[in-house]
Amino acid sequence: MVEQITDKLGRPIRDLRLSVTDRCNFRCDYCMPKEIFGDDFVFLPKDELLTFDEMARIAKVYTQLGVKKIRITGGEPLLRRDLYKLIYKLNEIDGVEDIGLTTNGLLLKKHGQNLYNAGLRRINVSLDAIDDEVFQAINNRNIKAATILDQIDYAVSIGFHVKVNMVVQKGVNDSQIVPMVQYFKEKHIEIRFIEFMDVGNDNGWDFSKVVSKADMLNMIESRFDISPVPPKYYGEVAKYYRHNDNDAQFGLITSVSQSFCSTCTRARLSSDGKFYGCLFSEMDGFNVKSFMRSGVSDNALLEQFKALWHIRDDRYSDERTEQTVANRKRKKINMNYIGG
Repeated sequence: MVEQITDKLGRPIRDLRLSVTDRCNFRCDYCMPKEIFGDDFVFLPKDELLTFDEMARIAKVYTQLGVKKIRITGGEPLLRRDLYKLIYKLNEIDGVEDIGLTTNGLLLKKHGQNLYNAGLRRINVSLDAIDDEVFQAINNRNIKAATILDQIDYAVSIGFHVKVNMVVQKGVNDSQIVPMVQYFKEKHIEIRFIEFMDVGNDNGWDFSKVVSKADMLNMIESRFDISPVPPKYYGEVAKYYRHNDNDAQFGLITSVSQSFCSTCTRARLSSDGKFYGCLFSEMDGFNVKSFMRSGVSDNALLEQFKALWHIRDDRYSDERTEQTVANRKRKKINMNYIGG
């Protein structure tokens, strides 16, 4: 029996994002800058992470409130040992209709087959440039774009449906928009361009670094014959377009220039087991892990999740647009704990 609930702004809950680790093998400036996340940075110890059984229990309870989609995030989720075991557990839950994974793609050849065998079918790969020099300057790990492109080809070859995400920063990788469109058009792989967002507190975000949807679209329309595509479902974050000569699609995610808070249906669990109602939430979320480990029943967990959703009023991107003073001073959870 599914109980339909809404938050303070009338938004239902449909999606659950599970961060399985705070670690990453990249050091991208907009997420985990190397100056802060250096060799001496202390990550969460294993016992502070949610176990796979705990994640599956959380997911099962959330399906009673209408959650149908689950996305696995990080950090870099493929660094979590035996991640395929979590996929098996999630696939056994009645009500879960879709499981996705967001990854930088570096370890897909190592773990992809196990994940596919466990039932995972959808992968989003973060790739911020197709030029090796530009990409290496972003990931700060001397990893070539060609390496990730090879991993993507492998994932497609074994049956995964792959999308590519690119965070666009003015003066950093905006020169890569057209080449990325061209490459993935020919591959018939969907790419989504994401406006640079102020996630966390350490990524040096500024409005001047944002390339807006309008500017990106102008670049693309100057080179390609495209048409808009209607939204596929309520709460879809990307605005899609298709190439008129081969039907390949790409999307633009407008978190800054055209916020979509009013249709956000996502609950988030951080890698240390805390609930957050927004990607831009303040740092102290409700500690679901401690609550569970105190021995509460599934019904108590359900009631707690209901209460958390009923009081949810997050609309950070709307507030950013409104430029509220309180919003500019807000201390937010870092992206490696909560995922994208």
